[in-house]
Amino acid sequence: MPQPRLVLFTRYPVPGKAKTRLIPALGEAGAAAIHRKLAERTVAVMRDSGLPMEIRFTGADRSEFADWLGDDPHYEEQANGDLGDRLRAAIAPLPVIFVGADCPDLAVHHLEQAAEALADNDVVIGPAEDGGYWLIGIAKRYDWLFTDMDWGTEAVLPETLRRLADRGIEPVLLETLADCDRPEDLDRWPWLTA
Repeated sequence: MPQPRLVLFTRYPVPGKAKTRLIPALGEAGAAAIHRKLAERTVAVMRDSGLPMEIRFTGADRSEFADWLGDDPHYEEQANGDLGDRLRAAIAPLPVIFVGADCPDLAVHHLEQAAEALADNDVVIGPAEDGGYWLIGIAKRYDWLFTDMDWGTEAVLPETLRRLADRGIEPVLLETLADCDRPEDLDRWPWLTA
C-alpha cells in the first residue's frame, strides 16, 4: 500500500474570516494571528513526518499560500459546500489522512501512528475533547463518513463511531487531544497569544 497523503484544509488568515469564535476575546487581527500560528505549526509537523502533504486552500490564491506555507506541499483549491462535501472531494487517491489545523498538541508521532494504523486497518481516528476529531484517516472510499454530518458539534465523533459500528468496522483510536477553538481554550496554550 502506498504511503497515505496528509491533507490539511485551511483558509488564508484574513482578519475577520479566520478563527471567528476567538474574535470576541482577541479581536479580528488577534484571531487571525492564532489561525496563522496554528496552520504554520501544523504544516511544520506534517513536513517533519516525511509523509506526502496536500493543502486544500481557500481565501487566497495558490501563490499566496505557497509564499506563506512553502512550495513543497501539493496545493488544491477546496471544493464548494460544507465540510463533508470538501472532504469527499479530497478522498482520492487513497489512503488519506485528514488533519485538523486547530490542534496545538499535534506531534509527528501522532501522524506516524496514523500512517502505521492505516497499513492494516481501514479507519484511524484522533478523537478531540470537544466531541469531534482532530484526525481521520481512511484506506477505503467511505464517503458515508462525511455525508449528512452535523459538523462543528459534539455529535461528530459519536456519529462517526456509530456509522462504523453499523458496518462492522472497528477504527483505530489515537490519543484524545484538544482543539483551540473558543476563548476559554486559550489558557491551555499561552504561547499562542505571546
